[in-house]
Amino acid sequence: MRVADRLQRAHSVFFCLFAGAASFSAYFAMYAYRKPFAAATFEHVAGWHFILDYKIALIIAQVVGYALSKIIGVKLISEMGQAHRGAAIIGLIALSWFALVLFAILPAPWNVAAMFLNGLPLGLIWGLVYSYVEGRRTSEMLGAILCSSFILSSGVVKSVGSWLLGLGVTDYWMPAAAGALFFPLLLIAVVGLSMLPPPDDTDRAERTPRAPMNRIQRAAFLRNHAPAIVPLVIAYVLLTAFRDFRDNFAAEIWQALGYHNIATMFTASEVPVALFSLVTLGALMGVRDNRRALLFVHGVIIVGALLIGGSTLAYQCGWLGPAGWMVLAGAGLYMAYTPFNAMLFDRIIAVTREVGTAGFLIYLADSCGYAGTVGLLLIKNFSAIQFDWLRFFEATAYCTALFSTIGVALSALHFTRPRRVIRAVALA
Repeated sequence: MRVADRLQRAHSVFFCLFAGAASFSAYFAMYAYRKPFAAATFEHVAGWHFILDYKIALIIAQVVGYALSKIIGVKLISEMGQAHRGAAIIGLIALSWFALVLFAILPAPWNVAAMFLNGLPLGLIWGLVYSYVEGRRTSEMLGAILCSSFILSSGVVKSVGSWLLGLGVTDYWMPAAAGALFFPLLLIAVVGLSMLPPPDDTDRAERTPRAPMNRIQRAAFLRNHAPAIVPLVIAYVLLTAFRDFRDNFAAEIWQALGYHNIATMFTASEVPVALFSLVTLGALMGVRDNRRALLFVHGVIIVGALLIGGSTLAYQCGWLGPAGWMVLAGAGLYMAYTPFNAMLFDRIIAVTREVGTAGFLIYLADSCGYAGTVGLLLIKNFSAIQFDWLRFFEATAYCTALFSTIGVALSALHFTRPRRVIRAVALA
């Protein structure tokens, strides 16, 4: 009997363990090609004589490539079938690793372009991996496991990057070296994903069949649900910018907080965040009613946004220590950010009963979200008010908490109106 047939007949717990491990490992490995360079500070770079900080230039170049990939993915991921997904994952990540080798070989400022090429293929990986797990009764649990990969992996791969730097690997060769270490894990994970069976009849009945969406279907969906999608995307722009700033400048923030063993802190601070997010979001699997689950997801995002602002206030008032603040702010951030990458849009598709893919909505939000990252970096670099890393991080925490809460609340109002759901069913 084929592995896919065994998995089709397996208990849901075993299936979640297998599918969750495969999807987690695939995306965990991807981060080894995207984030290790953030562990380096790149001070006194020869050949760099520009006003823009060199590390900020690298981050912007990678994010622009990543964001462009997300824009391409709005069409590509929403229209892609199931064939050749595994080969696409391997090929795209191999291209991104080759760009890291170019980054090490080329001198500044030319190697900044290599970081753009590095980000360009990576933006498609999430949609490819998530397509294996969406549209199932277990999608919340699988989505939570998958999302925990980018919470935990970011800290781990930066720890690996710091370890390689400590071994004498240069700032420029360290990203390619870190990527090479994770390639075997990537291959094993993709083989595991390729063994997963498609959603069964019960999955399709409960969560709506998932099928490619053409341009007309995408435009119709956005017209029907613009009052919810627009504020959600605005909230996601803010959360993405805050998350990427915290992620890319973790070394500088921890140093400003007085911590110098940052290789350990990268991982130690993210493990409780990943576990907390996994338990909170995985509990959604038990909510069978799609509309109730969707509103619950909105509530989780709002609580997460308030936790970002509340923990920052507690730290500033002296009620919370630096490490506790970073953990709680991280927990709030990922409570709010993670649902956008999986269960929020999966449940929206299920509630509206419109045939399509959650990947379309995820990539629509992502293509806008990374514009926020670039904007925040440019504000930090060119602002007439010279914030230090810590003060700027605190200010963005408050702005993210306030406006994300407002945006998600407006979206929830849209889905509390039964006529919206009825209309969507009639149109399906």
